[in-house]
Amino acid sequence: MTGMIRLKDIAESAGVSVMTVSKALRDEPDIAAATRARIKAIADAAGYVPNHSARGLRTRKTNQFGLIISSLTNPVYTRTFMAIEEQAHEMGFEIIVAQTLNNPDREAVCIRRLLARQVDGLFIRPVYRPDPTAAIYDELKERKMPTVILGHRALFCSEFPNVETDDLAASQAATTHLLELGHRRIACLTGPTFAPWAQERYEGYRHALQEHRIEVDEKLVFQAGGTIEEGATAALQMINERPGATAIIAANDLVAIGAAGTLLDQGVQIPADISVVGFGNTLTAEHFRVPLTTISQPKYRRGIAAIESMEKLLAGEAVSVKRLSAELVIRASTGRAPA
Repeated sequence: MTGMIRLKDIAESAGVSVMTVSKALRDEPDIAAATRARIKAIADAAGYVPNHSARGLRTRKTNQFGLIISSLTNPVYTRTFMAIEEQAHEMGFEIIVAQTLNNPDREAVCIRRLLARQVDGLFIRPVYRPDPTAAIYDELKERKMPTVILGHRALFCSEFPNVETDDLAASQAATTHLLELGHRRIACLTGPTFAPWAQERYEGYRHALQEHRIEVDEKLVFQAGGTIEEGATAALQMINERPGATAIIAANDLVAIGAAGTLLDQGVQIPADISVVGFGNTLTAEHFRVPLTTISQPKYRRGIAAIESMEKLLAGEAVSVKRLSAELVIRASTGRAPA
């Protein structure tokens, strides 16, 4: 047998139908083990190589996952991607990464490109927006594309399974830590308006205050966002408005670092004058000028949980929401409230 070896040639050598050869080479269960072994031996001896791209069209499996994230510089997701990539590698899957830069239009383009590449599943860190629906997510639902949401669900993506952190309990624990240190005027630098994780962190702050019979003072709540720059801006606003805060709880580590850096530059001492708490326990938190008290999210475990959900989706099984607990890591940036 020279040239391209076809299933037909193997079928003739083995004295079976082309269908039987095809099934044997795909390890389908309705072929007797002995027949399957004999067909594989003939195929190997003939040097038969399956054409994966043609097979991909038939079985619609490309052994690729799409991973859509906000940006590659966001440190909160690095370990999660590592876990997803490592597990996918073990499964024989490749990952194609795309970044949305938090832009809904770009997100839709990224998703469409990955659909065009016929990926077997998608992991998406969504671009949060106020709209209750999003056409691209409706499209994913119609196509029955196995999709796992990395993070909290909003209305527009509520149909898909997700992996999230219990940010409410974590934020409550962080605020309680400050209350136990004697702080009563705790400023809250909140995250992006539409992001469910930011809303949950704010709720946790409120719950802790309520438990200690303290009213939320709007003068202590500052709209920050998610970046170092936004944290710095919020801190400057706070310095100008002087709401009398002795502690700050920030939407995430980047906001906390931006705020703390600005305060330190203005001669404010941390934690002697003001305590600061972040959220996320990114690498920079531990190595900041004043090592940051923060919430450690189970980043690697989140990736493992996401892959487990994806495996279930691919097997056609039901998948539940996974909510993982996070824990408080106390470092040098928090101390007793100044007398």
